Amino acid sequence: MSSMLAASLAASPVAAQVYGDGVGMWHGTWGWGHMVVGGLMMLLFWAAVIALIVLIVRWLSGSAREQRPPDRSALEILEERFARGEIEREEFEEKRRLLAGQAGAQKGR
Repeated sequence: MSSMLAASLAASPVAAQVYGDGVGMWHGTWGWGHMVVGGLMMLLFWAAVIALIVLIVRWLSGSAREQRPPDRSALEILEERFARGEIEREEFEEKRRLLAGQAGAQKGR
């Protein structure tokens, strides 16, 4: 026990020489700034790791755009609305003629 005490006391002058002016490892010019910056860096690191994992999972599973059903034409939507009874026959016929006229006009361009 006394040899451990002697060894620790013998090391004290060495520590005093290394940190000569008393500005030791914890009392530098940053003060507690090392801990704040270190904490922020740790948060940024873990946020980057989590974001990377999410991106990899989304990439491996396929994007949401690929899983979306193909776009339907206006005529298909109109036919579905008529089939569900949301619009009357007259309105359906009128809108179908209108859509057919637009499709013909676009083909003529």
